[in-house]
Amino acid sequence: MPAADHSCVRSGSNDKNEYRPRNPQDSLLYRTIAAHLETFLARQQERGREVPQFVEREMRAYLSCGVLACGFLRLKCESCGKERLLPLSCKGRSVCPSCCGRRMTDTAAHLMDSVFPHVPARQWVLSVPFALRYRLAYDAEMVTAVLGVFIRALFGLYRRMARDYGIDQSQCGAVTFVQRFGSAANLHLHFHVICMDGVYAPGLDGKPEFFALRPPENGEVRELAQLLAKRIPALLIRRGVGTPPPDEGESDRLARDQPWLSDVYAASLSGRIATGPEAGRRVAVGRDRVDPESIDSSASPRCAAVAGFSLHGNVAIHAEDRSRLERLFRYAARPPLSMDRLEALPDGRLRYWFKTAWRNGTTHAIFEPLEFLEKLAALVPTPRAHLVRFHGLLAPAAKWRPSIVPHNATTEAPPDSPGTDETTATSSGADVAHCDERQKPADAAQRHARNYAWSELMKRVFAADVLACIHCGGRLRILATIRAPEITGRILDHLGIPSRPPPVAAAVFQQLPFAFE
Repeated sequence: MPAADHSCVRSGSNDKNEYRPRNPQDSLLYRTIAAHLETFLARQQERGREVPQFVEREMRAYLSCGVLACGFLRLKCESCGKERLLPLSCKGRSVCPSCCGRRMTDTAAHLMDSVFPHVPARQWVLSVPFALRYRLAYDAEMVTAVLGVFIRALFGLYRRMARDYGIDQSQCGAVTFVQRFGSAANLHLHFHVICMDGVYAPGLDGKPEFFALRPPENGEVRELAQLLAKRIPALLIRRGVGTPPPDEGESDRLARDQPWLSDVYAASLSGRIATGPEAGRRVAVGRDRVDPESIDSSASPRCAAVAGFSLHGNVAIHAEDRSRLERLFRYAARPPLSMDRLEALPDGRLRYWFKTAWRNGTTHAIFEPLEFLEKLAALVPTPRAHLVRFHGLLAPAAKWRPSIVPHNATTEAPPDSPGTDETTATSSGADVAHCDERQKPADAAQRHARNYAWSELMKRVFAADVLACIHCGGRLRILATIRAPEITGRILDHLGIPSRPPPVAAAVFQQLPFAFE
């Protein structure tokens, strides 16, 4: 598919948004990875530690994203006959801000149009203790188990509130986003659960009927946090994680199988450096002066912290405010890095600003380029790890699901849209566990109805008409998808466009000191 670019400029006499493909080589992130990736990989090999293939593959793929020399779509205007080339994307899941942004928009649009009913919603955010974050970072089965405890306890709260209204046989529904990152580009696995703020129950005709409930009280939120602080450690003990076994290697499977990744995860969680000559040092940070009187020590409403577990449930959205709900979905599915908060310092280091300052006044972190690549490696999700989950009535096999989900979904992208080309990124297969073996669609058209055309997503978010010809305003049509280097090279050379990808700097090996007598 075309690179899911997020940069478009406003131009033209008719005040329409004109799409201009981005130039990824101009971004600070691209320049940093291109200049230091080979050195980063070589120095890990010098230490006898191999970088996992899925991490290296993610970073290398980003260097080809949006680069015409690595493949493109050839489009032609049906009116004036002018042609246009659009580069292909890498379909990355963490490093590439463009592809992550495309997946964010695609997921939010799918949830709004095809999944989440027109009912009130509430966001619940659960953070777990640091020791558990390390385990969840690589153990997908444990993520599922811990999330299951959270969802059962949360649905139990809603059912108890429903019984206060005399509503029996109530059912709940929610969507969970598993986020692996914090605002400091650190590893911080936590859960964003967007739950229907009410319950469904059978009406007089037996069909599901929604009943809105009162907001949870502060005491109920704290009781829920206390319940989680009791049940989740009990789950760990039952699985042999909560008690130290005789063999430490058996308890830490990651340290045994992937020692380099284990070091990187542990350092990212603790705010330290794992590799290089400064290994073990804390990440350099910058602070502003903090006035103690300006710190609000009062507890936020519907928030609780118990034994390292933090629970927030104060964000609520009315049923009519669908635009705000879609923004919330985008926020929960957002990319790990914000390019607007990354900047280069005069000495070559990188500064990454936090979204909000910490309570002690810390506003940003400072990294050497190789240290920054180490932090990026910790944010790459493991293969086949689902980052979006559906629960209750919104689960794929739920009996009432067809009766409550919206039915105004876009069923299929136009045949000439870049999103329907063979290179379309299927984010559902990478991040969204929504297929069920018992509910296989009858044909391919239904199976791919989940995917949105890239042009539709650009128009939905940025009002940019990607398929409009920049010369006459006519419609563009796909002629071919071209990947073969010999063909792309001939076409680009004919057009006077560089036919080779941007150069990647060679590895710079660390020079060892000589001992002279």
